[in-house]
Order: sequence, then structure tokens, then C-alpha cells
Amino acid sequence: MDLGIAGKWALVCGASKGLGLGCAEALVREGASVVMVARGQEALEASAARLRTDIAGGAPAEVVAVTADITTPEGRAAVFARRRDYDIVVTNAGGPPPGSFRDWDRDAWIKALDANMLTPIELIQATLDGMLARGFGRVVNITSSAVKAPIDILGLSNGARSGLTGFIAGLARSPEIATGGVTINNLLPGKFDTDRLAATMAGAARRSGRPLEDVRTLQQAQIPARRFGTAEEFGAVCAFLCSRQAGYLTGQNILLDGGAYPGAH
Repeated sequence: MDLGIAGKWALVCGASKGLGLGCAEALVREGASVVMVARGQEALEASAARLRTDIAGGAPAEVVAVTADITTPEGRAAVFARRRDYDIVVTNAGGPPPGSFRDWDRDAWIKALDANMLTPIELIQATLDGMLARGFGRVVNITSSAVKAPIDILGLSNGARSGLTGFIAGLARSPEIATGGVTINNLLPGKFDTDRLAATMAGAARRSGRPLEDVRTLQQAQIPARRFGTAEEFGAVCAFLCSRQAGYLTGQNILLDGGAYPGAH
């Protein structure tokens, strides 16, 4: 299927590895040019070089790497200094640390809101008018399955990402945007086989005293699909949401969790 996004420009945040890289790779495969943003220069440059060589090949798609912290004004300025207009924006930032709500002061909450609510909103604000003027735009926010099923120790993430979800629900359905060729959706990952999940499982193994492989097996057994997701299949769903064919799909929370969420809605 031709997704109709060849020649489009995409901004992908947190793109050096994991789910962000999966999205960048899928978009480049479809012929989109991608500005990849991440904080770690070495990993980012290596990933960008691989996409240029292995994925883009001789295609006209361009791959640009910008080392920056997208959650800061300086980081966003660095990104927009490289390119102002984007047809596709994939927002993504690492989740706040787990813990007890009794330990989180105002600074912890502001940091979580900056990364997981306000930064996506600012990126949309900076790119939306250009999308509307061109009559095409796709925004995909990578959030979390915790938006559907909050996790007690992830209160900072639950709060910040739920705030973004509520904001997007109204924005995506506003007549100006819904009739302007622009869609805005959220992708909610469950457990995917990424470095972040590996670190989480290593921590669980240390706390429980169980072997890491036992922790991994137990967590997989709790998922109906009996496995963790891959960055490649996550990226494929992201690319579809950015496609010409997905123009009637907006304001939605797309849950990718192997069936782990038990509800009907």
C-alpha cells in the first residue's frame, strides 16, 4: 500500500532508539524526509546514518539529525532553526520516574508536565498553521497505555499524559482543524521490547531478587499475545496514522499493548 507521504517532511522526537526510531524508520521507508531529534548525539548520529544508508538508499528522502532536548525552549529553537515547516510531527519524550506521590514536589510535577504535556502542545502550536495552509498535516503523540489504565507508581506520567489526552480530544475535533486536512491522534504503547523496558525489568529483578529472565517471562505471560511488541510494528502503525488513507481518523487514542488492557472501551 502506498501511504501517500513520499516527499513529506516529518519531525520525529526521541528518535535515536526505541519507539521513536521505529517511527522514523517507517516514515523513511515510505519516502518521507525526517528530522530526527534526541539528546544523545552518538546514538542519534548512528541511527541517522543507518537510515540514510540502509533505508533511504538512493531515494530522495532526507534524514537530518539534530541533537537537542526537545523539552526545552533551546532544544525546540535548535530544531526549528534547521527546518520551520513540517507535514508530520511525532511527539515523544521519556516518561517521568516512578515513585510515590508523597515524594513529588512542585518541581517534579512541572518537569513532568513540560516533557509530556506542554512540549507536545508547543510543537503542535508551532507547526499547525503551516499544515492547515498546505491542506495536509498529521500529528502523532506517543503517550502511554497508562492513559487508559493508570499505574499507581507512575502518577507523574498518568497526570501529565492524561492532561495532553484531554487537550488533544478537544483540539483535534475543532472545526478549523477537522476540516483542514489535519489529523491529531495519540499512540498508547504497552510493553515494547526497548531499552526502557529492559531497564524497568532489571530494576524489578533487583527489587524482587528474582532472575531477570524470570521477570521477563512473568511479564510476557500477563500479555494475551504472550510477547512484547517491537519498535518496527509500532512504527508501522505510526506511519499508517500519518498516511493519506488515515485522513478520516482523528482525535483517537490507539492502544498497542498485545491485548493487555482488559476493558471493552
